[in-house]
Amino acid sequence: MLTSKLPSAEEGLQLNFCKTLACDNFGLSDAQYYLLQRDNPLHPAMICKQCGAFPPLLNNRAVLIEQQRLKALHSSKLACCNRTSCANFGLDVLTHREHYHAFGYSGDRQRYRCRSCHSTFVDRWSGGNRYLLVQQKLLALLFTGYNVREICRKLSINPKTFYDQLNTIASRCRRQLYLFDARLYHQQVKSSISIASSVVPLQPISDNGVFWFATGEAHTGYILSQDINYSSEGQASSGQSHDPYCSEPQYVSSDFVGFDHKNITNTGTVKSRIEQKYKRILSRGNVEDPLSHLGTINYPSKGAVVRAPYTSSAHYLTLVQNLSEFKHIELFMPQEPLLRSAAMSVFLKRIKDKSIDLVCVMEDNNWAKSSKVDISIIGWWRDRWAIDQSENSGKGICHQTEHAPDDNYWLEHASTTLVEQFQRNFYQHFTSLVDEPRRRLRPGGLAPLLDIYRAWHNLCRQDTNGVTPAHAIGITDGPLTLAQLLS
Repeated sequence: MLTSKLPSAEEGLQLNFCKTLACDNFGLSDAQYYLLQRDNPLHPAMICKQCGAFPPLLNNRAVLIEQQRLKALHSSKLACCNRTSCANFGLDVLTHREHYHAFGYSGDRQRYRCRSCHSTFVDRWSGGNRYLLVQQKLLALLFTGYNVREICRKLSINPKTFYDQLNTIASRCRRQLYLFDARLYHQQVKSSISIASSVVPLQPISDNGVFWFATGEAHTGYILSQDINYSSEGQASSGQSHDPYCSEPQYVSSDFVGFDHKNITNTGTVKSRIEQKYKRILSRGNVEDPLSHLGTINYPSKGAVVRAPYTSSAHYLTLVQNLSEFKHIELFMPQEPLLRSAAMSVFLKRIKDKSIDLVCVMEDNNWAKSSKVDISIIGWWRDRWAIDQSENSGKGICHQTEHAPDDNYWLEHASTTLVEQFQRNFYQHFTSLVDEPRRRLRPGGLAPLLDIYRAWHNLCRQDTNGVTPAHAIGITDGPLTLAQLLS
């Protein structure tokens, strides 16, 4: 069935348009410029008449719903107005102090009053932490590789108490992160920021369809935001194919069947690996969804898997709002259309006014700059890659812009190494928890651990010079101890 309309815009948000920068239809969300169809899921739902590109369609309302879900998780259990009819509902007191005023104490905890509806509430994390010692010991054991059973035995607690304490620690960590993130986002002296993104499977050997998105400051490794495409409260859809015109199209069907394809190796020089990656991308049923190349997935036993393009778009929408005070943004990412398309969609205004640079990067760990840079046009999209390849290592960059980039500058400057290292370190620390057989179908159980690890990484983890990411970026004077993190 042909259709003459794109999914409708919601609150000014329209993410459906051609993503080819050199195309005349780039950024244009008018159905007359595209061929649209809804009948055959094996064929693209949208094809640009000008350049032939086939960006998949998204339901704009569902993206906003996904963003609200992620925001609620980030601010979970923070002090805020809880009256749903109030204009300040859900606005936490840490970053929206103008909406509240102090209203005495309840014991040693600060009470606040909402300026709009005049209801009162207590900041449960503002008082002393009477479980500080046991929480310090729990984290110390967890980070040194002990499993849950061993920790419970050493601390003389049962598993339920362990998980209750873990959730409490995660809430305290979210509160600390809100305070320090606010310092970064409101640094008026900074006119630009370099950020890098990465996406990996949350549980690499589970094949449960859950991906972990992370974005951080590129040169200090301070993680600004992280999300997973899993909703513990969501309901899996019943339809096999994605229909952006229906309600709740963001959820993957529990009986999902993808498009099997032969394995394509990922070896050789940087240029050959880039070419191999393009082949894998084109083998997907949906080029912007890495899940679509799997034959089947081991669907989580509870909740629902969110289609990855919805989570990636919501992830960047939140960053657009948080980074609004920076005049210029440099965004680095791996060679992955899931991230590229989402970034180009939500940063469209910045792309048009040239206040953002988007750069795809592929880099070997031991890369060192040489004197020769080769330019290659690669893939169906004819992307321009600048590649610096020596005998044993190499690096390639693809600057997403219409003007000629400074290849030498971006080769030296653009990197996703620190964000990717953050994700690898998490897996190395908690391999036994992540790969535990009973947890493979329960990815929601890792959410508190992700919050704790991000806080520890940003505020406590020191590099070889004794500097934390938060100190390196200029929002702390030094590393925090576990006691300070949990206070």
